[in-house]
Amino acid sequence: MAASAVEKLKGLWDSQVNDEEQWALNYVRHISIAVLILLFGQSKANTVAPPSSQLNVNYKRQVQTFRPYNIAHRGSNGELPEETSAAYLRAIEEGADFIETDILASKDGHLICFHDVTLDATTDVANRTEFKNRKRTYEVQGENMTGWFIVDFTLKELKSLRVKQRYSFRDQRYNGKYQIITFEEYILIALYADRVVGIYPEIKNPVFINQYVKWSNGKKFEDKFVETLLKYGYKGEHMSENWLKQPVFIQSFAPTSLIYISNMINSPKVFLIDDTTIPTQDTNQSYYEITSDAYLAFIRNYVIGIGPWKDTIVPPKNNILGNPTDLVARAHALNLQVHPYTFRNEHEFLHFNFHQDPYVEYEYWLNEISVDGLFTDFTGSLHKYQEWTTPYPKKEKKAEALLHEIANMLKDDGY
Repeated sequence: MAASAVEKLKGLWDSQVNDEEQWALNYVRHISIAVLILLFGQSKANTVAPPSSQLNVNYKRQVQTFRPYNIAHRGSNGELPEETSAAYLRAIEEGADFIETDILASKDGHLICFHDVTLDATTDVANRTEFKNRKRTYEVQGENMTGWFIVDFTLKELKSLRVKQRYSFRDQRYNGKYQIITFEEYILIALYADRVVGIYPEIKNPVFINQYVKWSNGKKFEDKFVETLLKYGYKGEHMSENWLKQPVFIQSFAPTSLIYISNMINSPKVFLIDDTTIPTQDTNQSYYEITSDAYLAFIRNYVIGIGPWKDTIVPPKNNILGNPTDLVARAHALNLQVHPYTFRNEHEFLHFNFHQDPYVEYEYWLNEISVDGLFTDFTGSLHKYQEWTTPYPKKEKKAEALLHEIANMLKDDGY
């Protein structure tokens, strides 16, 4: 991009930010202009994989592997609307090891980052008169659901919507500022970060998506998902050279999807486990069946870990945690990692045991339950706790700082 174009884009960005968004401006100025374009929604649906020269990880700090992973659940969505470019950039700025997302598909087959199969809870679709006749009722995981469904909207239509905070008690100032992003745009945000940042995409509601979205040549949702990862160079087993350069965990609540893709990509996979009352969406298996020793021994042939709802690991009663189950111990005995979800700072989500202090909750789960990673809505809080308790080794930190300084000097000199 020519220098004049860069200056114009920078000027446009400066004119749009206010004081509350200054943190975003400061960070964006240190990342690739390609990601800056994403913030304005000017990227194309058919994103082209960037040249490898732009993504040289030799000068980037690698993802840490000496302490449990800090997984930014839908980005830093405790602060900004979930699964938006801003939420992911904020999570990277705050120290996330991985940025997590849910992948669904539009009516015309584009893969997008969005959690719900309906648009109602986190977009302005209900206020958009042009879409008032799109409200439908579908069966989703055995129950009828009514709303504006993603599968009834093209990517262009989805891009016209604006995202809002899911919870009313969170900051509402950023409602209406950001649009839905695609799977490829999300990947580029990670790849263009100034350090190695992992991605943690979920194959979301595959039964529903495959029922209502069709691709050419008989391809399935899972095929398109894997194709996208391979297009951008994601491959390799956990801790392999390739994985350390571009870390990824593939997650799903649907075991058949994880098994299906196992011969297509060797990246590590995580089997998500829902609440005790919710069966698997594809095989209709109970919680107790999929957490049995026999099933864990079976699924470990396809996955590297499990991602349970945290209240199934340590069940609460009247908002007070009881005794831990043996799920973590049994998983670890089979060399399965455990990445529970979801950790949130607000008192609405904290059990009384933690005295309204999220740092006490982190201490409990990391030191007493000994999990291997945490899905959190507040990446910055977890990062601060880990830096206080298990900081980067000093020698490694100095070496990394020197590499960053050299890289920035070369960049300033036009290299």
